[in-house]
Amino acid sequence: MKQILHKITAVFMAAVVLMTTMSFAVDMHYCGDTLVDFSFVHQVESCGMEKAQVIANCETSIASEKSCCTDKQLIIEGQEDLKVSFDHLTLEQQIFVASFTFSYINLFEGIETNEVPFVNYAPPFLKQDVQVLHQTFLI
Repeated sequence: MKQILHKITAVFMAAVVLMTTMSFAVDMHYCGDTLVDFSFVHQVESCGMEKAQVIANCETSIASEKSCCTDKQLIIEGQEDLKVSFDHLTLEQQIFVASFTFSYINLFEGIETNEVPFVNYAPPFLKQDVQVLHQTFLI
């Protein structure tokens, strides 16, 4: 259960880092107040109302009317300052790195002698053989 929780936490943290550093833009095309098209990847397609209105304006030579269609773009920028520079370490940071490295390396040093702590003690005296008493034998 603990390993599953660690894996879920790791995936969640990776997703958080990915989402905070990712930048993207959403393009939206409105005709009046209704959303006609939106896109995450490329430019949105228009509904064709702009072309019809431009042709009508050219024929009637009325340039004062505004188009009912609008394009909006929502840009969400991610963080850019995630890389920490390790060029300049303070004295406290240098001491921490040195002591951590030393203690981490010493964790994996093996013991040269194989000591058995109970070699000088005799086994306990058994009054009766338990397997014979209960007649339980491995076959």
